[in-house]
Amino acid sequence: MLREVIIISYLFLFQLLFMTFRIFPLRNKASFIMSYGENHFYIYEEMKKQNVDCEVVFLYKSTFKYELDHYHNVKAYKFETLNILHMIKSVYHIATSRYVMIDNYFGFLSTVNFRAGVTCVQLWHAAGAIKQFGLLTPSSQKRSRRAQQRFVRVYKNFHKVVIGSDALANVYIGAFGIAPEQMLRTGIPRTDLFFNQTQIEEISSGILKDNPGIIGKKVILYTPTFRDKELAEFSLQLDIEKMYQELKDEYVLFIKLHPAIRNQIDLKDMYAEFVYDYSFYPNVNDLFLVTDILVTDYSSTSFEFSLLKKPMIFFPYDLERYREKRGIIEDYHSLVPGPVVYTTKDLIQMIQKGSFDPERIEAFCEKWNQYSRGASSKNIVEALFHTRNS
Repeated sequence: MLREVIIISYLFLFQLLFMTFRIFPLRNKASFIMSYGENHFYIYEEMKKQNVDCEVVFLYKSTFKYELDHYHNVKAYKFETLNILHMIKSVYHIATSRYVMIDNYFGFLSTVNFRAGVTCVQLWHAAGAIKQFGLLTPSSQKRSRRAQQRFVRVYKNFHKVVIGSDALANVYIGAFGIAPEQMLRTGIPRTDLFFNQTQIEEISSGILKDNPGIIGKKVILYTPTFRDKELAEFSLQLDIEKMYQELKDEYVLFIKLHPAIRNQIDLKDMYAEFVYDYSFYPNVNDLFLVTDILVTDYSSTSFEFSLLKKPMIFFPYDLERYREKRGIIEDYHSLVPGPVVYTTKDLIQMIQKGSFDPERIEAFCEKWNQYSRGASSKNIVEALFHTRNS
């Protein structure tokens, strides 16, 4: 109840500010509202490359983990913050921008009516979906009527949604309640990395230089999905001791946990030169470049990792409970492009066995990365900015 009161109060203040700033004229400006940021960065760099005449403003949430020193020419403000000045400036920029580009669910969209000539673009932070979200989640109908209406109003303000495949478009149509013609079939901007050999070599070299102990070893990357209950009770389901004893001679283990739960366990100095904690490293795609085997569960990391055509193992230790509480898009075993295990023992055996199906990974990649072919950022900039200005 208290949470709902806080949300309603915040949205009322946002709406009041937004309506006030609507008296100012629209400007040729793009407000990049960032929970994560990677897609925005690729679009911004492409805009510079194509000499797009459009002001860009960065509005970033607390979940945003990048330093912005490199972007010193771009105005940047904290968003959804207690910093009143930053919040007022953020709302002003949103209200006067011709382009509003977001990468997550933002409740403020339930309160605003964009003017004619404004385009709101959803750059959702995943290239595919295993778990259900939006209107598809089992909890959707359990929300209060007011909350359900708020979610629908948010989704109605998505004028365009960027996709990497028709498979993802079909998921969005159900999850957001939007139409097929709203899809921007451009590919996912941040996947351009996997087609840029110069960037691949530069990033890979940097990671190896920072961790010389991994040279000559194979890298296992573990990226489990964040579960809501883990804020109160978190337990790492991998038996690190067992993995260390069985795999330390040939492998190292990179772990990337959600930062909110990372603080609940102590990985410092644990199994030196075997476990590497990358929970606070902002861009998981960088880690993919030096990874030999990805271990995950319901995370969307598998969709982009498949572009590298490397093996994946799926470790959904709580599959039945997760399916009931959160929901799975389709049959889990049919969807994922790799073996499914439920214990650390089975995981170790699968790694040692090294038997993977490259054709299955290829088919998965083709299905979910249909439009992500190395020119996604270019495609988006041309579709949004040059089409309008031509």
